Amino acid sequence: MVMGPAGAGKSTFCASLITHLQLNRRSCFYVNLDPAAESFEHTPDLDIRDLISVEDVMDELKLGPNGGLIYCFEFLMENLSFLEESLNSVTEEYLIIFDMPGQIELYTHYPVLPALVNFLRSPGNLDIRLCAAYLLESTFVVDRAKYFAGSLSALSSMYMLGLPHLNILSKMDLVKDQIRKKDFKKFLVPDTMLIEEDPQEVEARKAGVDYQPPVESETDALMSGAGFKRLNNAVAQLLENFSMVHYHKLDCTDEDSVGGILSYIDECIQWAEAQEPKEIPDEEYDDEE
Repeated sequence: MVMGPAGAGKSTFCASLITHLQLNRRSCFYVNLDPAAESFEHTPDLDIRDLISVEDVMDELKLGPNGGLIYCFEFLMENLSFLEESLNSVTEEYLIIFDMPGQIELYTHYPVLPALVNFLRSPGNLDIRLCAAYLLESTFVVDRAKYFAGSLSALSSMYMLGLPHLNILSKMDLVKDQIRKKDFKKFLVPDTMLIEEDPQEVEARKAGVDYQPPVESETDALMSGAGFKRLNNAVAQLLENFSMVHYHKLDCTDEDSVGGILSYIDECIQWAEAQEPKEIPDEEYDDEE
């Protein structure tokens, strides 16, 4: 299940993963569960928009985008046969890719997604071996507050869903020129020291002056105050205490990077163990003789 906040590159990762699988002659089944999606590089094998779409819900029920999406998932839970009829025939040799929407409340506190996960993995239903791939945009490391907020949402989804979980920093190609590889390694495991090592504050301390971030609005003033820093420290300490969020790097423009993430996914779902042993054709024995 490919999930994460809006703009994290979920659909791009799905497209890169499908391309990689096709190049390696491996079967996959692509399921779009984003009722607000508009276009795809690869046509989904199963699309929730064939059942219901956010646009139709907004027009008919006069709901907003978030309310419309929640309604779509509640409607899906009332019509699970839509998934069951298509997925029942998918064999274990297929990697099923679920492309999820970007509304963060689905992964943090709304109960509909855990109910869907239980249906998909339950032995009495589809009995699918699931793994969550949670994407967070790597450019968040430039802004410590965004990085820790995104890491907190990743931790929340881990507890909410109870699945084998991969946390991934996506769009690595966008930060190659912004941060050194040595410095980036620090962000693979959230640490309270990252707040103290904010580059602008470090430079100010070296110069022997108090760092004062630029304030252009009331929001900037709130986010630069001592209270906001204490909040970030508390979030960072929480992540460090649980010690569950660890990141893998992803660059969808790099075939090896996509293949590396796929190997972690295969390990989580024990894909290799589910495969039937392949018999050697008789003609191959004849050649050896």
